Amino acid sequence: MRTKLDIVRLTLYVTDHTLRSRQAIAQLERICAEQLPQRYDLEVVDVLEHAAEARARHILATPTVIRELPHPMRRIIGDLADMDKVLAGLAIHPRKREEGT
Repeated sequence: MRTKLDIVRLTLYVTDHTLRSRQAIAQLERICAEQLPQRYDLEVVDVLEHAAEARARHILATPTVIRELPHPMRRIIGDLADMDKVLAGLAIHPRKREEGT
């Protein structure tokens, strides 16, 4: 059973439905599914639809990922293609791979 303390809460800020945005969403969903199975909440926010929120959160470029929980908050900006860099930037420890996988 997961508790609130176990959850990693992420917010991904993207711009519209561009190829780059779709790739960022797919990559972050893949990373979460592999590294944080059943332990994450992911919200995707389109900065064009929610400009006030983006300004309030100081989103200057997309894609931007903010790890809301656990504290302290962490953020990474740009390409999410390199899983190791994303995990390091968000301070998420990679899952240990089982033997033979």
